[in-house]
Amino acid sequence: MIKPLDDAYFMKRAMDEAHIAFQRGEIPVGVVVVINEKIIARGHNLTETLNDVTAHAEMQAITAAANFLGGKYLKGCTMYVTLEPCQMCAGALYWSQLSQLVYAANDLQRGFRTMGVQLHPKTKVKSGIMEREASDLLKRFFIQKRNLN
Repeated sequence: MIKPLDDAYFMKRAMDEAHIAFQRGEIPVGVVVVINEKIIARGHNLTETLNDVTAHAEMQAITAAANFLGGKYLKGCTMYVTLEPCQMCAGALYWSQLSQLVYAANDLQRGFRTMGVQLHPKTKVKSGIMEREASDLLKRFFIQKRNLN
């Protein structure tokens, strides 16, 4: 019998995306969007590459998932992201009607919960999956950035 894929499996795929961002000098946040245990979209931060403050990993993945599905709503989809979404991304997730959000590390300064932003009422939220790994990668990135400046 084949074991169903779990949250840890998909968060590892999001971490793969975060590592790509890290290697490109972007804040290492990665994301995958899943429906029926299939990854339909991937993304990582591109704000430096595109000179675009809205080019967060979640925004990239929302667009890619909507294009894959052929519609603007992400009903039935789960987003796995390595860092708690900011208020901008949470707003986009609200409008996309995402079914479930799973994130690794909390963002106590800029996360949607700290900022008091609500997701869609039907969106289920889980956190803490691979939290230590995601936090460690972010810390390493910012230590490296400080040492270069």
